[in-house]
Amino acid sequence: MSEIASTFDVTAPNWNQIEQANITGQASLSTDGSILLSTSEGNLQIAFHAFGVRLRIGASGQPDYGLLVTTPDIISADIVNGDQQTTLIAGDSKLVIGHSPFTFELIQDNKTVQQSANDGHFVRRYRLPPLAKVDKGWLMSLELATEEAVYGLGEKWGNLNKRGQLVRSYNHDALGVNAEISYKNTPFCWSPNGWGIFVHTPSPVTHAVGYATWSQRAYGVLVEDETLDIFIMHGDDGNAMIKTYTDLTGKAPTPPVWSLGVILSKAYYKDVPELLATAKDVRDHKMPCDVITLDGRAWQDTDTRFAFEWDPKRFDDPAAVISKLKADNFKVCIWEYPLVSVQHPLFSEMAKKGWLLKDKRTGKAYQYKWDMSAFAEVLTPLPESGIVDFTHPDAYAFWLESHKPLFDLGIDMIKADFGEQVEDDNMLAYNGDSGNRLHNVYSFLYNKCVYEAAEKYSKNGPFLFSRSAWTGSQRFPSQWGGDPQADWGGLGASIRGALSWGLSGAPFFATDVGGFYKDTRDQELFIRWSQAAVFSAHMRLHGIGQREPWSYGVEAEEAVNQALVLRYRLLPYIYNAMQQATQTGVPLMRAMALAFPKDRLASAFELQFMFGDDMLIVPCLKPGGDVEFYLPEGEWQRFPSEQTYQGGKPYTLTLGLQEMAVFVPKGKRIPLGPDVEHTNALTDQKPQISHYWPK
Repeated sequence: MSEIASTFDVTAPNWNQIEQANITGQASLSTDGSILLSTSEGNLQIAFHAFGVRLRIGASGQPDYGLLVTTPDIISADIVNGDQQTTLIAGDSKLVIGHSPFTFELIQDNKTVQQSANDGHFVRRYRLPPLAKVDKGWLMSLELATEEAVYGLGEKWGNLNKRGQLVRSYNHDALGVNAEISYKNTPFCWSPNGWGIFVHTPSPVTHAVGYATWSQRAYGVLVEDETLDIFIMHGDDGNAMIKTYTDLTGKAPTPPVWSLGVILSKAYYKDVPELLATAKDVRDHKMPCDVITLDGRAWQDTDTRFAFEWDPKRFDDPAAVISKLKADNFKVCIWEYPLVSVQHPLFSEMAKKGWLLKDKRTGKAYQYKWDMSAFAEVLTPLPESGIVDFTHPDAYAFWLESHKPLFDLGIDMIKADFGEQVEDDNMLAYNGDSGNRLHNVYSFLYNKCVYEAAEKYSKNGPFLFSRSAWTGSQRFPSQWGGDPQADWGGLGASIRGALSWGLSGAPFFATDVGGFYKDTRDQELFIRWSQAAVFSAHMRLHGIGQREPWSYGVEAEEAVNQALVLRYRLLPYIYNAMQQATQTGVPLMRAMALAFPKDRLASAFELQFMFGDDMLIVPCLKPGGDVEFYLPEGEWQRFPSEQTYQGGKPYTLTLGLQEMAVFVPKGKRIPLGPDVEHTNALTDQKPQISHYWPK
């Protein structure tokens, strides 16, 4: 293998210093049907599948965490060895591999699907290494056609088309929706030109997607792992690519019907009287609502959390509180995170058993110190904490079983917060992984544990709300967006985050309606955010300060309640779309590039979206009510007025406070249910169709 000469500089790579991998021997067939090729960096394993090819090189035997739910069948291939290139043929697929340096071209039905980047150099044919081993891991470069778009790569707040961006698949407690960093990532992306890429790894991956500092005409992939394991897919469009990705990493189960109702939250209800008074106000104001949330400080003592204990200073009888909420037809959600305060005896107990991540330097439980700059006036400072080691089978089982008393008490739903805190390479897990290799997958293990607890013990069907997520976390629905500012920019970025996560194979998402911080009391913003959130998989009103509609004034209460009534009427439509998502992986909120892949003009309108198959939503994203939108070809009817619009061109409208811009293709019918204030009022708590629009 080559010597790694220098440190790879992600911000401004020196391509001259990177040695490109070469083929050093002839291809041979393995017993499992895959092909082995010796290279200057070790053996490359190639497997053909119905959807494309899988390339693997590097170390083996590392924990894989079950990110794949299936191992796809290998299609046998014929090998044609040559001096300058090797050709592999499997049915209608062909992979042509150049030898010096290594290059590839994947051909399907006589059409090139993807190939090594053709960015050339005066001296070298390939300026970017087609394949190389660098100090940070593995580097691979792929071709981008002129004007080619690329979508996916997780929850991101900027342009949905990642062309021109440097994106790192690395989970952060992003403290907002304003930067590249985000809470939910996956190294999966696709192009409308008919290809997709999925890097199977728990480790960080950097994507230079036509990023000009690397190359405006290439897609560079840096995998920060000892192994490169990459799937190169072909398919007709993004829907096909998302189906393939979720076939590999898992589909989202359909959540219980009650979770589609409104979830009310606040950071935070300070005591039992405030909590119960809020619940009473909800019913008195006839506000449709199914779930009320006790956020972190609402039920836990901050200094000693998290230990599955109610704060005894405020909850001398939590069962009585839960019973009162249940009597008013509320489901109850409570908050948790996977850290244990050093001030609670549970820390010492878990540390003694080896159930917390260890510090490599001491062999003792790692004590996580919070960055206090994030807290200030907004959040309560947190104590040093241990981090639960979900790679330890006994720790995993303990954490899962510790939820039983909560579900027995009547809790219906867990808000699984945080999970991004594996930030130091000195953090060592029971399975031997540490630092970067553990960082992203930690949230997957955390989500999985809590969701399995809900599957086992929740009396009303399993449902999870998580903030941090990685490849495969779509199997544990649902996720909510991070902590947006309570302003118009926060609303727009939250919608982009929802659409970007959906483009990445995760179909269910919710935003913090009204914005998380600060308490701006902007009634127009709150109205527009609420109206947009009607058309999301889940809907939660949450933030610092009250998010009850009447707290914003009479006009806000009237407009928002009207939107919430519509939300409940749409339950049959929403539930059908969720069942479809469970089968296909396609999200409820569908970016225009996904919904109309052959309409280039549609993809330019990144913040409007299809909700399910038949509703086009145009969120209002600025004060004053002006919206500009595009309707694809065909006739459209505005919902609910039935006014007809001709598609294939843009429009502008000015919306009144109670108006929304929603359009349905002419000839389609939307199933609607009855007006109810909670799903308990539905027969058998299932969606019911009372009529259709239009009649």
